[in-house]
Amino acid sequence: MRKSRGNFKAEDRAVVANEHLFIFGPGYTAGYIGQRALSEGWTVSASYRDDTKVDGLRKAGYNAVALEPEALKSALSDATHILTSVAPGPGGDPVLPFLKSCAGQLNNLKWCGYLSSTNVYGDHGGAWVDEGTPASPNLDRGIRRVEAENNWLALAESLGVPLHIFRLAGIYGPGRNAVRTMLDGRGKRIYKEGQLFSRIHVADIEETVWRAMNADLSSRVFNLADDAPAAPQDIIEIAAKRLGMEVPPLIPLADADLSPMARSFYAESKRVRNMRIKEELGITLKYPTFESALEDLVAFETKT
Repeated sequence: MRKSRGNFKAEDRAVVANEHLFIFGPGYTAGYIGQRALSEGWTVSASYRDDTKVDGLRKAGYNAVALEPEALKSALSDATHILTSVAPGPGGDPVLPFLKSCAGQLNNLKWCGYLSSTNVYGDHGGAWVDEGTPASPNLDRGIRRVEAENNWLALAESLGVPLHIFRLAGIYGPGRNAVRTMLDGRGKRIYKEGQLFSRIHVADIEETVWRAMNADLSSRVFNLADDAPAAPQDIIEIAAKRLGMEVPPLIPLADADLSPMARSFYAESKRVRNMRIKEELGITLKYPTFESALEDLVAFETKT
């Protein structure tokens, strides 16, 4: 097993510099992973469609690469790791056609990672699911995720590299959390009988993906969720009380003013088990519950 290079030394630089992570979709979550790789001495490249994103990517320390065939062929020629966070659309995964056209340039590739979603499991009425639970999505976006996972797996097999699929629960972290929601005046306690969501802090996603990237493991699925699934209204209540703010009233789901997308999240309820990341990657969650992250979130959101 290749070990994490957390204890990076100057004499190791030539070796570490050979590791090159290419990120498709360097957004909120993938950005944390990209910054971790940079901090460990890796080269990191990131794709873009919009020219206005180039300066931001370069300031973040990335090689900015246009999402077009010739630029990708050059940039991917020495990539050792590929991570994608791009969600599939109605026409399928938009990244796969580019990668297939560049397959001949992927001679140094060791690993692929796909940031997926726990919505592939569908609705389980609040029951527990794990990586062995068959995918049975109810929503169109979950159906597209399953298809994308399978297509990425087929590509990885054709390239002879492992694919790690990370099925992410509800992501929160600095700038994206219930504390921020309350401070912005957007806190709502929407209630549906028996509704439970699993969550995961972005710092724990970063650590888990980093360990998987540096592990000698064959293709597999990892659930990324914390230890304490909770009702959404309870999380808002916890944040409001910690901030000394009035707890928003309960609003039955039927009466809630929600977009179709937001309402669709209430169509599925499940609790997501996370034992595989603990047993196979040695993960100890930094934030095993929302409450354990609360003080850090408050400190970040109120630091001004």
